[in-house]
Formats: sequence, structure tokens, C-alpha cells
Amino acid sequence: MVGNDTSNINQLLSQTHRSRQHREKSYRDRALKLFPWVCARCGREFSGKRLRELTVHHKDHNHDYNPPDGSNWELLCLYCHDNEHNRDMVADAYAHGQPDASADSDFMDKPFAGLAEMLKRKSAK
Repeated sequence: MVGNDTSNINQLLSQTHRSRQHREKSYRDRALKLFPWVCARCGREFSGKRLRELTVHHKDHNHDYNPPDGSNWELLCLYCHDNEHNRDMVADAYAHGQPDASADSDFMDKPFAGLAEMLKRKSAK
């Protein structure tokens, strides 16, 4: 029973992956026909084998919204594309408020923790 479930899950994941690759290739091909092969952020030009370093970025981050006129796309190099998504992650983190300090407590060195209490005891003697 477990083996059959694993097989079904693997088949579903494989089919989903193939479908995503096909969809990405489809809108990538269209974007490369619509736009000049230049990164919209840094302005680097691409051609030949280096063209694979140019990616399609969805402006609204919805990969299912691919209008035929390309209005939701921009071509970005790998570096600018990564930067764009990292900036969004940072912005999202700040939008949810300050990080919880207790979550990082295991990773923070507090060399003076308890010092005030130790000084009080010493001066009371």
C-alpha cells in the first residue's frame, strides 16, 4: 500500500514538473520574441549561449498570468532576477513586523546576561 502511494506521488510530481517546464518554455519563447535581449535592470545584452542567463520575471509574481502581449513580464539576468526575489523576501519579512527575538535566542551569545544580578549580590556582601 505504501509503495503504491509513493509511486502515485512520484508520478504526480513528475507530471507537475513537466507541465511547469512546458509552460515556462512557452512564455519564455514568447518573451524572447517580444523583447530585446537586454536585462531590464542592469542593461546587459545577451546573445548566443549566454542567452540562457536571461530569465523571464513575472512582475506580479503570478506565473499563471501570462498575457499574450507580455505586459506581466520583463527579462532579467540571473543576478538581477535573484536580487528582485530576495528584495521581496526582505520586504515581506519587514511587513510582518520586527522579528521575534526569542526565535534567535539559541544563536545569540549573551556574555553579560546576569551581570547586574551578580553585581548586586557582590555589593550586598
